[in-house]
Amino acid sequence: MTYEVKSLNEECGVFGIWGHPQAAQVTYFGLHSLQHRGQEGAGILTNDAGKLIRHRDTGLISEVFKNPANLEKLTGQAAIGHVRYATAGEASIDNIQPFHFKFYDMEFGLAHNGNLTNTKTLKKELEHNGAIFSSSSDTEILAHLIRCSHNPSFMGKVKEALNTVKGGFAYLLMMEDKLIAALDPNGFRPLSIGKMANGAIVVSSETCAFEVVGAEWIRDVKPGEVVIIDNSGIQYDTYTTNTQLAICSMEYIYFARPDSNIHGVNVHTARKRMGAQLAREFKHEADIVVGVPNSSLSAAMGFAEESGLPNEMGLIKNQYTQRTFIQPTQELREQGVRMKLSAVSGVVKGKRVVMIDDSIVRGTTSRRIVQLLKEAGATEVHVAIASPPLKYPCFYGIDIQTRRELIAANHSVEETRQIIGADSLTYLSIDGLIDSIGLETNAPNGGLCVAYFDGKYPTPIYDYEKDYRRSLDEKVSFY
Repeated sequence: MTYEVKSLNEECGVFGIWGHPQAAQVTYFGLHSLQHRGQEGAGILTNDAGKLIRHRDTGLISEVFKNPANLEKLTGQAAIGHVRYATAGEASIDNIQPFHFKFYDMEFGLAHNGNLTNTKTLKKELEHNGAIFSSSSDTEILAHLIRCSHNPSFMGKVKEALNTVKGGFAYLLMMEDKLIAALDPNGFRPLSIGKMANGAIVVSSETCAFEVVGAEWIRDVKPGEVVIIDNSGIQYDTYTTNTQLAICSMEYIYFARPDSNIHGVNVHTARKRMGAQLAREFKHEADIVVGVPNSSLSAAMGFAEESGLPNEMGLIKNQYTQRTFIQPTQELREQGVRMKLSAVSGVVKGKRVVMIDDSIVRGTTSRRIVQLLKEAGATEVHVAIASPPLKYPCFYGIDIQTRRELIAANHSVEETRQIIGADSLTYLSIDGLIDSIGLETNAPNGGLCVAYFDGKYPTPIYDYEKDYRRSLDEKVSFY
């Protein structure tokens, strides 16, 4: 088993296009923009006049298509693509998407971002009825449900399957004659639609991909919506009216690129507002503000502007290290942080530093960064986190599914402060987070899922319920 230094990972990113003569090449660039959403594997499936062609492999998108022939063989005017970080299923090529299903009467490709909460129950039922799974990914379940449906129309089968799966999901389904996009009833994961100058329609996990491929944003896919794209244009439909927006707040806090817009809110702007609100909640004296690169830099800007303190580059990230997967030992985790970050002594020496970060998961990274700053001469290091304490698991598409790995679930704020060696520790309040993101909606929690902070999940968690309830009674010590 391996761990990333941050220990917080999004599951996947999806990209689709319909009506472009170089669909595979456009999808490649789209997926490159979404690489931050998954680095374990990537794949593209194209539609060439009804013939589906696929290439997938482990590694980054640039590694998967290092050989130009792998991209050149993907002919056709439509495509779907996927970058993967696993939360359900092991990291093997069998689990790398898009999946390609061939039947005697039809074939289709499937890509999924999210995590289903009733996977075990559905898989058991499907296998009991004769289904054979070729992967350990929960994505494959939707394909079996579609094939098992007795609904007379294909779209009826799709809608029935979408109403059967539970949890967080953004699906792209490539048919011989259409591209289908669907979002779960709570819209946990982002999904947007755009249009290129030549009329091609694109669908992406994040709008940052639109800028790269030259597409103009049309609108976001709504919770409970199914979108059909074919040669006649775009058709919007619903598979359920029982919807309630609860977009993952961690998209704004950490996962999404700052140049993406989610439900009308720019991610960079939201993070700046989080930093400003954090400054208003901060109660200590300091000399400079230092953001942990790169996802915390926007919050650091907001904190500095609100507090009037100078925003300094006191930490430098090594841009030539990818996500550092290392063995789960204390020594190697700390070495991984040193490989990725360096403190600038000339900036922090003799200063009282406010270190801004987006979140604390295990505490390992925070502890090492505090140590780096103090070794570089900082007289005080006040850690300010632009999100509330992470105390509860996520079951909708983030790889935190137990409380054992969350330091805030097992230690008080003061205990955590002592563990990471900071002079103070301040978290953004839940209300401050909701107000900072500022979605224009009357939905609970401002249209956000904040279950990771308050333990109040917007949906039943089905197959995870028993183990989760047991974990609430556990107490785990760190270090």
